[in-house]
Amino acid sequence: MKESSYDLIIRNGQIVTEDGIFQGDIAVCEQKIVQIGSIPSGRKAKLEIDAFGLHVLPGLIDTHVHFNEPGRTDWEGFYTGSRSLAAGGVTTFFDMPLNSSPPTTSTYGFEVKKEAAMQKSILDFGLWGGLVPGNLDSLEPLKDLGVIGFKGFMSDSGIDEFLHVDDCTLFKGMQKIARLGSILALHAESDVITKQLANWYKSQGNRTARDYVASRPVISEIEAVGRAAAYAEITGCKLHIVHASSGKVIKYISEAKQRGVDITVETCPHYLSFTIEDLERLGGMAKCAPPLREREDVESLWETLKSGEIDIIGSDHSPSPPAMKVASDNGDFFSLWGGISGAQTTLNVMLEEGYWRRGIPLEVIVRVTATNPAKRFGLYPRKGTIAVGSDADLTLVDLQSSFVLKKSDLLYRHPQSPYIGKKFRGKVTYTILRGRVVFRRGDIMDNNISGQMV
Repeated sequence: MKESSYDLIIRNGQIVTEDGIFQGDIAVCEQKIVQIGSIPSGRKAKLEIDAFGLHVLPGLIDTHVHFNEPGRTDWEGFYTGSRSLAAGGVTTFFDMPLNSSPPTTSTYGFEVKKEAAMQKSILDFGLWGGLVPGNLDSLEPLKDLGVIGFKGFMSDSGIDEFLHVDDCTLFKGMQKIARLGSILALHAESDVITKQLANWYKSQGNRTARDYVASRPVISEIEAVGRAAAYAEITGCKLHIVHASSGKVIKYISEAKQRGVDITVETCPHYLSFTIEDLERLGGMAKCAPPLREREDVESLWETLKSGEIDIIGSDHSPSPPAMKVASDNGDFFSLWGGISGAQTTLNVMLEEGYWRRGIPLEVIVRVTATNPAKRFGLYPRKGTIAVGSDADLTLVDLQSSFVLKKSDLLYRHPQSPYIGKKFRGKVTYTILRGRVVFRRGDIMDNNISGQMV
């Protein structure tokens, strides 16, 4: 290799992998990491970054975002969504199938979504296919087109075009997904429990934030997880439970793992940050499903993360126009859109709440935000780690830099977030996709940079 052939050298950084931290340099050529260690000063590159005082992490992989394009791009789209992720240190994301119109439950829905992502995303991406009643025959064609996996709901999704799966559809879908060698992600809340409780609370005129939370109790997640795990055990389907809201749910998943079920679980930064009291204070901005829980549930999630029982952290970025988050005159909390805007702040939360407040090692944070997602979805070691031969997807962080998140910092289509006004320690300074800088010290660098489908 000629001395001038490097495209990028990152010098003097604290390099963080899932296995440890060490100081060194990273050289990049043709989008790949080609050398790690001590690179002589005589070696030059088209771009050099002095990372002294910074930590170099693998680019985050956000397995759970709702960018809503096409059809609901006024909520969010690939243009604004991918830029907000880049500002948060993310280099690859998986977009959910339900909020776009058409949803990604058919080959046509997939093709139009892929075209939009190819044109507008500055980050690499995967697309989820959907499992809904009536689309079993579409699963194999969607797999052939390259979906990262399939997503289903065990309770009402809130989107008329994306119905929740009945038990028969779920079982048959899991049989088929297992044969295809793919994976099923499930929103696991019992439709019977949540629907009956919601109807009862509303019939009594009880429509506050606490009533909403009471209508979606932790036991509704536990019941759905138990049923899904049983189906997975019988069918051999790989299963991924999304946005578990309590350590009580995680324990049931851990028991299924011990029985040999091929199951993983994700939680989200908001379940690691906020409580019911915060929901009452913040209002619709913090409404989500499953809902925010008690402080003991927040701490139980951190304990299961420490013990290695949580596999993945995904943002579940689910934005909407501001009007959909404001209660009507009668104060009906049930009628508000349930979704939190959090694509830009996942790493900030993990550093502030995890590393600084609870002593979670950086290696663990790398594991759940990059390495485990890459391994679970077949991208490792191309992505999710810092190693020779891997894509040069890197995030540089100044752990000592603190800031208060302002509305003007957010790159979403609608700059709203329950994290506005929160102080964070640990600031993303560079985000690098396949060796090219896409974010640098507050600025998006997106000239001629386009994402690829993974």
